[in-house]
Amino acid sequence: MEKHLGLVAKSYDRHFVEYGKEDGLSYDNLPYYIISDPDYLYWKNEQESGREENRRIELKDYLSPAENMNFIQLGCSVNLKTRGYYKWPSAYHGVDISNETIQALKRFVGENNIAVGSLHCGSMHKTPFAESCFDIGECIGALEYYEEAFVLESIKEFHRILKPGGRFVLDIPNIKSPSGRMMMLIEECMGRPDKFNMPPEEFEDMIKDYFEIEDSDRIRAESRGEGHTGMVYFYCLKCKK
Repeated sequence: MEKHLGLVAKSYDRHFVEYGKEDGLSYDNLPYYIISDPDYLYWKNEQESGREENRRIELKDYLSPAENMNFIQLGCSVNLKTRGYYKWPSAYHGVDISNETIQALKRFVGENNIAVGSLHCGSMHKTPFAESCFDIGECIGALEYYEEAFVLESIKEFHRILKPGGRFVLDIPNIKSPSGRMMMLIEECMGRPDKFNMPPEEFEDMIKDYFEIEDSDRIRAESRGEGHTGMVYFYCLKCKK
């Protein structure tokens, strides 16, 4: 696991060191075997559909950040900057495995005189925070890199640092969808292979002792008698304690 954590960190560091991408991820110049894959258009269309932005709106509406709240983002990337989290009234805390990512965030907050709670370089399954110190949190686009044992350790850590009844948002890959398959192929091409290998029902069973599912796009689709075709499953959770 330590080796894989190192691969993920190195891949994200490369966006800053080699490519000079202060705004994080870039999917420019993908190789031919990716863009010629029949499922590439499913991924590209979903990327351009506005679904991600709609999900961000849902995320904020559910978390309902307020001035007296502490917000933790695990696997934060540079979303403080690119997603406008610095404008939220809650106190921001970010954790990321990539040191270059954290350094880019520190430059951003320093240059713009932005107050944050903390920015920590490390793994999301072992954080430096005290028990029950966060009101709200999120983990988007991060659990996909890890297999079941690590995911469970991370879920336990999320549960530990959230307050009773704390609200939390996360996503996991839809490994059976064409766009989900392509997402995993692209991540492997980037040098950070997706290792997540659970169907959603298994994941939901894993988290049931720690979180109550208050909303899920998969469950909503199922209630309408439809299948969920997106590349990820999105969950709104309440911490059980």
